[in-house]
Amino acid sequence: MTKWAASLIRISTHEVETLQKRLADIVERRMAAELRVAMLDAEAEAEAKEAEGSAEAGWYMIGYREGSKRRRSEMLVQIDQAQIEEQGARDALSLAFEALKKYEHVAEAAKVAQRKKAGQLENAALDELGLRRRAAGGR
Repeated sequence: MTKWAASLIRISTHEVETLQKRLADIVERRMAAELRVAMLDAEAEAEAKEAEGSAEAGWYMIGYREGSKRRRSEMLVQIDQAQIEEQGARDALSLAFEALKKYEHVAEAAKVAQRKKAGQLENAALDELGLRRRAAGGR
């Protein structure tokens, strides 16, 4: 493999790995936000059940529900943002994979062409050797 092809493949592979790490971070962040929403929902449900029997707790629940709704809404915005970022990262990763495959294909084609050229040179050398032997009167 030529130096330029190896360099392109190495750089492209590094880019793919970097984008894979970025995507994993984004997915982890999104999943953590989804988990926080689920925890908020479970917490709100538990608080509502606990407050069912108490009039005093009913007043407390009004403020609690408002705060819970606000926190939940903020988490949903974070999830939406992470999903958008995740799609962009997936698209970038897909393009980086395509570029890597193109570079690998070009490198392989260059290797094949190099082997073919070497074969042609070898055949030409053998033909020339055969002609010289024939001209010298040998077989």
